[in-house]
Amino acid sequence: MIKYLGVEQFGVWSTMLTLVNWVMLFDLGIGNGLKNKILEGLAKNEGKEVVSYISTAYVLIGLVSFVFFAFFAFASFHISWREVFNSASMSEGELRYSVIILSFFVFFNFWMSLVNQVYHGLQMSSFVALGQFLSNGLALLFVALLYRFCGASLIKMVLVYGSALVISNGALSFFIFKSNAEVRPSIAGFDTRKISPLLSLGGKFFVIQISMLLIFMTDKIIITQLLGPKQVTPYDVVFKLFSVFTIFHSLILLPIWSAYSNAYAQGDFVWIRDALKKQIKIAFFIFLGAGFMAFIGPFIVRVWVGKNLEVSNSLYLFFWGFVGVSVWSNVFAYFVNAVNEINLQIVTSVVAAIINVPMSIYFVSYLGLGLGGVVLATTLSLSIFGLVGPVQVLNIIRHRL
Repeated sequence: MIKYLGVEQFGVWSTMLTLVNWVMLFDLGIGNGLKNKILEGLAKNEGKEVVSYISTAYVLIGLVSFVFFAFFAFASFHISWREVFNSASMSEGELRYSVIILSFFVFFNFWMSLVNQVYHGLQMSSFVALGQFLSNGLALLFVALLYRFCGASLIKMVLVYGSALVISNGALSFFIFKSNAEVRPSIAGFDTRKISPLLSLGGKFFVIQISMLLIFMTDKIIITQLLGPKQVTPYDVVFKLFSVFTIFHSLILLPIWSAYSNAYAQGDFVWIRDALKKQIKIAFFIFLGAGFMAFIGPFIVRVWVGKNLEVSNSLYLFFWGFVGVSVWSNVFAYFVNAVNEINLQIVTSVVAAIINVPMSIYFVSYLGLGLGGVVLATTLSLSIFGLVGPVQVLNIIRHRL
């Protein structure tokens, strides 16, 4: 993508993805609520209830997606996108239509991606990872074809990226509902009585999602406004390099959510305690691996994207700390999410969201830490739950053993 678009346009593209992907979290927590309702319904052999919840969630998210896209498309004609992206090298029209087309794909995929929660609920989480692999693989193929046969164009990049998302989720949806017709959603399965349970359970997750949105999604906006769109590129490259570790950790944690829910319902806290111990060990080894990456990262980046991209060596160390705090916090967050004990996480998430942006601005503008200051602010924000989350989980297990 960097070779195809160039450093500055890639910075705009990366920031654009951040903006439109914000809406992926505006599902009012319905996705996570649906996942837990499927797990609960299957545990009680309530197949009709499961279908009703799935159908209701699809209708609700479909309506939310349509309304948000209509609003976003209308609002885009009243926004100066050149100011948003802090870029004078691209025309207002190209930026506007790129955003509108990308938002269409993202909102449509937003609706289709509910299939991921169905897979989680059926304890088939590996297919979610397969879908991510498929979408990234297709995106890589399409971008390679663009690089080989087409001139640099942000709109073309939007078209191929959006197509990759839709194709992968379409394939996942076809497979699961073809082979598991008993959970296939339908308009007839929509039940207004299911809306309140989905929203009440999902509402708490929604608060956490919004908080995480403010923590993670504002980083690129801050970089764009304070340091310029070109600086988004080295940040994004190093972020993706270290995301190898967070993605690997998520592959391990995805099925654990369902397993925790089942074990908690059955009162098997001995298994939960042992599973948590194993997860802590895994997190420690991931942290060590990220430390190794912090030292060999500059070499990998030079080979990966070339010598023209300037990246401070300190940025690798900042991301090492970010990975450490992230994997540690997620070990305990996945457990409390699975058992719906998330009130403490809501409080820490809101506090983290409140302090993240001003800390980022302070570290960048007043301490002169540059990109590292943005990463450090995010890390410190996440560390709040990293400190209190383990205490909460320990208390939950102690009171039930």
